[in-house]
Amino acid sequence: MIAIAVRRWLKSTSNRTFVVYPVCVVAFELALHRTTRGTWNGFAMAPWGIVFLVWGYLQYRLVGRYRLRLGGGGPGVAVPPERIVAQGPYRYVRNPMYLGHLIYMLGFTLTFQSWLGLGLLAFHVVWFQRRVLEDEAQLQRLFGDPYRVYMAQVKRWIPGIL
Repeated sequence: MIAIAVRRWLKSTSNRTFVVYPVCVVAFELALHRTTRGTWNGFAMAPWGIVFLVWGYLQYRLVGRYRLRLGGGGPGVAVPPERIVAQGPYRYVRNPMYLGHLIYMLGFTLTFQSWLGLGLLAFHVVWFQRRVLEDEAQLQRLFGDPYRVYMAQVKRWIPGIL
């Protein structure tokens, strides 16, 4: 019963991004920089990276609430939105929630100056790109031409660029 609950909890991308990965990065960096005398040797933190942690988390959380309120559906694509949301943050990029995940991951990479964090970020850039392609195919089937028009008008990741 507990194993099933843990497995279900770990299936959530948000739980992994905002809890599991940061804990793993901190634990890895602390273990990496621990000396034989039990002190922390060279464990560096860049507090300015916290700006990206806060920005990414708030972007994910607030945009998610916005999309649920305007688009309906569930919090993920398992229960798709009932309407296209093309205003607010969605008029600038098509995936501001996923972008919030990546900004947050950049934050813990910079804050802890971590190669593990950088590896997780690079992996997830590719992973989210693949997930977005699947989501977009589902939304095109669901909404048809209106969604294709939206795709032509709004960039996927970076406003006006990509």
